[in-house]
Amino acid sequence: MTYMLLIHEPVGQRATRSDAEGRALYDRMLQFGAELHAEGTLLGGESLAGLDSAARVRVEGGKPRVLDGPFAEAKEMIGGFFMVNVKSREEAVALAARCPAAEWATVEVRALAPCYEAS
Repeated sequence: MTYMLLIHEPVGQRATRSDAEGRALYDRMLQFGAELHAEGTLLGGESLAGLDSAARVRVEGGKPRVLDGPFAEAKEMIGGFFMVNVKSREEAVALAARCPAAEWATVEVRALAPCYEAS
């Protein structure tokens, strides 16, 4: 089964770290990704830029409405993700618990499924 490990981090948290601290945390995340790859569970993963460069798009009345970031109402942002292929939800949750980001953010575990499925 395929799962996303979505990293929800507090907005502004990155700015509280020095460059060296940020790079050290990023290196830990790269190492975690390398471990998942070596275990054969990693399908993909990336770090995402902050909300300053983000845009939200919604079509209303047939016309796109674009809202550029940062978003004042946002308390959290998706900071990155890992896509993994494992046998069970429990296995995906165990990987999320191993993720270094779980120490400073929330790692949400979501199964991939068609949008028409209710649960």
